[in-house]
Amino acid sequence: MQINLSELFAADGMVREYDVPVEMEVFSCWEGEFPLVKKEPVHLMVTHTGNRCLEVTGEIRLYLLVPCDRCLTSVEVPFVLPVEKELDGNQDAAEESDEAYFYSGYYLDVDKLVNGELIVNLPMKVLCSPDCKGICKRCGKNLNEGPCACDDRSPDPRMAAIRDIFNNFKEV
Repeated sequence: MQINLSELFAADGMVREYDVPVEMEVFSCWEGEFPLVKKEPVHLMVTHTGNRCLEVTGEIRLYLLVPCDRCLTSVEVPFVLPVEKELDGNQDAAEESDEAYFYSGYYLDVDKLVNGELIVNLPMKVLCSPDCKGICKRCGKNLNEGPCACDDRSPDPRMAAIRDIFNNFKEV
């Protein structure tokens, strides 16, 4: 959703507060696509500091459904992200700055702002629990649900040559 900020430029020091609903349903990035399961309206306070410059402060609160890095079980990850941005309203400076992706002219795109903040704050590793056992390397069973039936014995390395002979001459 876009916010029209034109009324703020009427006078220096003018302040407006906005509670803007997040319209995006799925967060997409290089890691994949993650659905937003819970989201609160983004609370922003925008202040015109003079010379067409704006100060944006606020907070983003939402939950993403992210797969566990070990067992691939979906985990609700909470995000409480503070927003502190200084926006330059001069057209030339705004196009060259970092906020060009969510701020253009008199409009601030809240979904793009949220997307940018999530990209920066996405955790490197998500686990369903600190003692997650992951999945079996052979059969793919979730080991948190119990052991699998795979043979976990390590073969005797001295028997590798004989095992290769049997593997090469195995009938189909």
